Formats: sequence, structure tokens, C-alpha cells
Amino acid sequence: MEGKIYEYNREKAVAYAIKWAKSRNPIYADFEEMGGDCTNFASQVIHAGGCPMNYNQYGWYYKNLRNRAPAWTGVEYFYQFIINNQSTGPIGEAIDIQDIEIGDVVQINFRQDHIYDHTPVVVKIKPGIKTLDKILVAAHTIDRIYYPLSNYDFKKLRFIHIKGYKR
Repeated sequence: MEGKIYEYNREKAVAYAIKWAKSRNPIYADFEEMGGDCTNFASQVIHAGGCPMNYNQYGWYYKNLRNRAPAWTGVEYFYQFIINNQSTGPIGEAIDIQDIEIGDVVQINFRQDHIYDHTPVVVKIKPGIKTLDKILVAAHTIDRIYYPLSNYDFKKLRFIHIKGYKR
């Protein structure tokens, strides 16, 4: 059954990303010493853009360090939830670079394998044809703000467009 998809507030998401890119919001645990904080940060950004949490067993939510969904903090779990979600929370789709917008996320595979390792958030896109040097991201783990995607040493990228959310 198709439900209404509500508009994701990209400006609020990006404002949150810029505010917290170089520090930590004390409401959330810092996962930097537990495998990385990048997807936790990306989830916070998407939530700040209006997407409600999904408290189902395999949902997307954060209550505290010990009560959270794997999709909130894990790169692959995040991808699977966002791409396949049909209920409450963010709805996303895999896209080509030409369709990326601010507030969307990129996932980076640093090794020659099938596991993606990093989830930065797009905070600015310079004018012109979209290329990796024109897409600027914010990220945690190695904290970044306005960092060109072209500066990462990666094997593969995937672009995730946040279409909106369901309540």
C-alpha cells in the first residue's frame, strides 16, 4: 500500500550537518571508538531534516547507546533500511551523481570489496555539471566540513537520494 511521502527539509538537514560536523551533539553517543561515527551523524542529519524514527525491530531509531537500530549507525544496515523502507521514516533511492542534492548521502567503499565503509552527507554542490570535486560533504569519524568527494581515496561510491519520509 502506497502511503503519502512527506517532504524532507534539506535546508534544516544541511544546517544541522554544518553545525555539528566538527563537534558532537551531546544528545547522541559518539561511535568514533566503536567503528566510526559517520552513519550515526548521517542519521542525525536526516532526522534533523524532519524524518521520523522508525521504532520497529528492524527500523531506524536511536534512544540511547544500548537502544538503537543497527540502521542508525551501521553503513550497510543504513543503506538497506533507507532503500527498502516502506513504512515510517526516511525513504530513499540509489541514484546517479547527476541527481544528487544537498541533504542526500554518499556511501564510500575504500577497499576492493563489497562492503561500504563511510557515509558522508552532501552539504553543498558547486554550480555546473556535477562532478566529484563540486560535491562537498560533511562527515564524522574524520570530521569534515565542505570536503570535496574527489579528495577521498575510494574504490566505489553510491549515491542515496532521500525522497522524503512516511509517518
